[in-house]
Amino acid sequence: MTMFTLGIEEEFQIIDPETRELRSHMHQIVEGGKTTLKEQVKAEMHQSVVEVGTNICKDIDEARREVTYLRKMIGEISAKQGLLFGAAGTHPFSRWQDQEMTDHPRYHEIVDKLQDTARGNLIFGLHVHVGIPNREIGLQLMNQARYFLPHIFALSANSPFWLGRNTGFKSYRTKVFDKFPRTGIPDYFESVAEYDSYINLLIKTNCIDNGKKIWWELRLHPFFETIEFRICDVPMGINETIALAALIQALVAKIIS
Repeated sequence: MTMFTLGIEEEFQIIDPETRELRSHMHQIVEGGKTTLKEQVKAEMHQSVVEVGTNICKDIDEARREVTYLRKMIGEISAKQGLLFGAAGTHPFSRWQDQEMTDHPRYHEIVDKLQDTARGNLIFGLHVHVGIPNREIGLQLMNQARYFLPHIFALSANSPFWLGRNTGFKSYRTKVFDKFPRTGIPDYFESVAEYDSYINLLIKTNCIDNGKKIWWELRLHPFFETIEFRICDVPMGINETIALAALIQALVAKIIS
């Protein structure tokens, strides 16, 4: 993979246009999107959440075009179902107890292990992948970029409300996600060998089945040649998403230089 390429994933809310409540109609949205968006639209654990992801983008201009197109298409697909879509780190008043879960073995397994921690994880994030030359450099990037995670997070905070209350937090999404294991800012690792040893120990002890169940705010992606920033609330507007992605890309480039 070319260095500093971008991939952007956004998680959106599916909303009833009259009540503004979340609606568990992800299946219609995902299936409706398969014709035009194919693998760029995905289901999430709750049926009121839909995720879209760009293709690999060579620069921030291409990323902007992709994000704009994906948001436009999700809007059109939602409208055909009589629904709206929205972007914020949490829904301001819908209850997680009222949401239907997606019927998929992966999500059944997570709910079986984590119970209400998983059922209550009704949150919406922005994930930014930046292409790296190899995993060794990616690990050193992860070590150094940890320092900047709170700064990036502060710029993205977009979820003050939860269950109809002003929580007092600018981002309550992170407080909800804190209940999950293997979250937060990653530890420092001396080498890829040490990192892989840690992952393999978790697999050996049946804590996880693969590295995708490492849910840190920043991680080496287990399958792609990317470093993945996962700390941001999903922004309301395209400009904010692109600004955050550009900042993250520039940070990675600066660290490498």
